[in-house]
Amino acid sequence: MLLRRMRWMSEGDGRWELDAETPATMEGTARPVPGDPLPLGLSRGPRVTRPKQLDFFHRFMASLLVPTFSAADGGLSVHHAHLLHLTDNWSFTILEKIHVQKLVSVVKEKLANRQEEAPWTEDLKKHLHDVMSLGVGTELLITPDTTLLLELYDIKKGDRGKAIFHHKLPHQNVTVQASCPGLYVDKKGVYWDVPLSLSADLASVGSSSGLSYHLFLQQNSGEPKYFGGDETSEVPIALLPSLCVKAAVSIKKSIDAWRKKEDKLKNVQPYDVFLSDSHVSFTGIVGNAVASGYLGDCSRRVSIRDETQRSNAFRMFNEKNKFAAFADLFASVTFTAQYGNFQRLFLDLTKASARFDVTSGSLFLCGASRLAQDFFFSRKPDIETFCDVCPDVTVSFQQQIVGPFSFRVESSVAIDPRNQDHFVRVDDSIFAIDWALKVLGSAKATAWYSPKHQEAMVELRFFET
Repeated sequence: MLLRRMRWMSEGDGRWELDAETPATMEGTARPVPGDPLPLGLSRGPRVTRPKQLDFFHRFMASLLVPTFSAADGGLSVHHAHLLHLTDNWSFTILEKIHVQKLVSVVKEKLANRQEEAPWTEDLKKHLHDVMSLGVGTELLITPDTTLLLELYDIKKGDRGKAIFHHKLPHQNVTVQASCPGLYVDKKGVYWDVPLSLSADLASVGSSSGLSYHLFLQQNSGEPKYFGGDETSEVPIALLPSLCVKAAVSIKKSIDAWRKKEDKLKNVQPYDVFLSDSHVSFTGIVGNAVASGYLGDCSRRVSIRDETQRSNAFRMFNEKNKFAAFADLFASVTFTAQYGNFQRLFLDLTKASARFDVTSGSLFLCGASRLAQDFFFSRKPDIETFCDVCPDVTVSFQQQIVGPFSFRVESSVAIDPRNQDHFVRVDDSIFAIDWALKVLGSAKATAWYSPKHQEAMVELRFFET
């Protein structure tokens, strides 16, 4: 599934397990269900918390109510936040969420039964619990490099809590998080609640090229419960109670095939400084090692028969002790072409990107070796072998409409030689309108919509190409 991510496809992301933005809950994020093979995000990048996003919309964009839409959450909702700065390093937030469709239903019901003598105040108290959700949060800046965030959502109606400790080291980020429950989304767009999810994350930062590494520890407790989406889906094995350790090391290299810095308007700031040069570039990420270990019920996932079983990936499963280990290679190549400097009023930005992800390097190498042998000995290649070497493809296109506004679409492209009718299939598209906030250098308000998953959201993003 193409996640409704906190960042759209960019040159440096690769196919990583990044948190997804979602309108399904007040907190606004969900983690993807881990899958095999297990490429891991080498950096999470800057992100503004949902309460701060809402406060920014209120203060600087004259939007007192910020809309979202989610079929899993009952349709259209609007959000509002009150951000209070108690001291220079301590803030407190109150959030309200109003379910618009539920409110309309309440009003229609009242108008239909207006002859009843029950006063509006009693009806309001009766339905307020269904119509409105409340949340609170507090953020403490312990040191300039250390923050503690505590959040509680959906108070008195299935409380959802989260605690996040974040510390910046000179070349690493350390994040410790506890969620009760933890919200996950699988590849079909189905949401799952894990009663208690604990995680610790160490990731290298600050390097646009070269060596990167990432270490991740996660503990899930309790039986996962269905939250929203296709009710016929089975519980992902990866979410069963267990302890999981993941590690990844990768090398990244970016090459500019062409970059033009001329033809810029003098003394005119671009709408986004990261989109101010016409260029053609390539970025490659190769995972020298990606390994994971499991202790608990989710270790069974390594024993499940899938296409990676035909590869030379390292895997070990001890059913008696509920222990498993898995290791593989991964790679990602991104091609980006941009024309325009994003300075002029009309049509001064056209950008296209294509990313090719090899999620199992061992399977790809095995498939490529078999294809080479078939070609050398003039044998007819096997269709399954073609599938083994077909990468996961994601394409993106962005076009300036007028001024700071641009249209963006991103889609996954499935290549399946086994399906003669649909050899290439465009799937899981996301459409968006970006409003570049010129005064901030590189920031934008984004309104996106996913037709397949029936979700829409307005959010704020910084330093994203």
